[in-house]
Amino acid sequence: MKLTLFEMVLVVGLYSLTSCSVERLVDASEKTPTKIESAPDASILEVQHPEQYTLATVTARRSADEVPANGTVAPDVSRTVPVNSLTGGRVIEIHARLGDEVKKGQLLLKMVSQDLSSAIADYRKFQADELIARRQLDRAKLLFSRGAIAEKDLQIADDVDVRAKFDIETAGQKITLLGGDLKTMSHVIEITAPSTGVIVEQNVTGGAGVKSLDNSPNLFTIADLSRVWVLCDVYENNLAQVRMGDFAEFRLNAYPDRLLRGRVSNISRILDPATRTAKVRLELDNAAGLLRPGMFAVVTFRSQLSRERSIAPSSAFLRLHDRDWVFVPSDTKHFRRIEVQAGAQVGDGMQEVLSGLKPGDRIVAQALQMSSSGENQ
Repeated sequence: MKLTLFEMVLVVGLYSLTSCSVERLVDASEKTPTKIESAPDASILEVQHPEQYTLATVTARRSADEVPANGTVAPDVSRTVPVNSLTGGRVIEIHARLGDEVKKGQLLLKMVSQDLSSAIADYRKFQADELIARRQLDRAKLLFSRGAIAEKDLQIADDVDVRAKFDIETAGQKITLLGGDLKTMSHVIEITAPSTGVIVEQNVTGGAGVKSLDNSPNLFTIADLSRVWVLCDVYENNLAQVRMGDFAEFRLNAYPDRLLRGRVSNISRILDPATRTAKVRLELDNAAGLLRPGMFAVVTFRSQLSRERSIAPSSAFLRLHDRDWVFVPSDTKHFRRIEVQAGAQVGDGMQEVLSGLKPGDRIVAQALQMSSSGENQ
C-alpha cells in the first residue's frame, strides 16, 4: 500500500514521540529506589507498660513422678459371697434388701419349691418302706430261729432292710441339700446369709420365680466391706510410671476435704481396647465404713523414686493449637512467644517443663493475660 508524503511524516513523528516516552519511563524507574518492607514477627509482642506483667523464674525441684487417674470404690472379690438356691421355685417372702447389713445365718427370703416337695414325698415313702422291711426282717429272724426258713431267706430280708435305710439316708441328704429341714419337713425353703456383710447385689423380688442354678443369676451378693478396693483406669502411655508398691493419694467426691492414701497391689496385664486403659488396684482398710462401693475417686499415683525436674507456674503456659507456649522478655517493651513442652502438674500450682526452658529462665507468670493484651493491640 502506497503512503502519501504527509502520512509518512506523521508516522515518523508518532514513532519518535513514543520512543521518547518509553525512555523517560525507563529512566524514571531506574532512578527511583525500590523499598522492601519486612513482615512483622507474630511471635513478638510490644507492650506499653511491661511493669504490669509479673515475671516468674524457672526453678529445679526434686520430686517423684505423679500420674493422675480416675477410680471407683469396689468390694474386695475375695470377701464377696454369692447367695444362690440349688433348686427352682417361687419367692413368697423377702426379708432383706439391697444395701442392708446382714449377719451370718440371718434369714434373707423364703420360697416354695416343687423339687423339695418331691424330695419330702420320697423321704416319707422310703420311711414306710423301711418300716415294712424292718418288720419282715424281725419275722425272718424269728422263723429262722425256729428252723422254719432257710438262712438264704434271712439274708434276703436283711438286705432289703439295709437298702431301705440307705434310701432314707439319701432322701434326707437331698432334702438338706435343697434347703429343707428334716425336723419340720416344711415345703418352704429358707435362704439364709452365708456370711456377715452388706448386700451389694439383689436379683430377686417378692413373688418372683427362681430358676435352677445353672441358668439363674445370684439371688443376692454379700460383701465384707471392712476392706475394699479402689480400681483406677490408667492410660497406656502412663503405665510405665506406675509400679507395684507405689503410693497413691486420692480424694472422694463425697469427702473432698479428706486425703486418703493407699498402695498399688495389682496392675492388670490386659488393656481395655475401647479406652486404652489398664485397671490398677489399691487395697484399703475400711473398718470405719467410710468407703462405699461405687464412690468416685480422683487418684494421684506417686513413684517411690524421685528425680530433678524444671518447673514453672501453671499459669505461665498457654495451650494453643495443641501446643504449649510461654512468653519470655526480649527487651524492655517486647516479649517473645516460644514453644515449650509442658509436663504434669506437680502441686502448689506448679507444672513440669519437659523441654524449651531451663532453670533460671525468666517467663511471664500470666500467659493468658499477655496473650489477651497482644490481641487487643
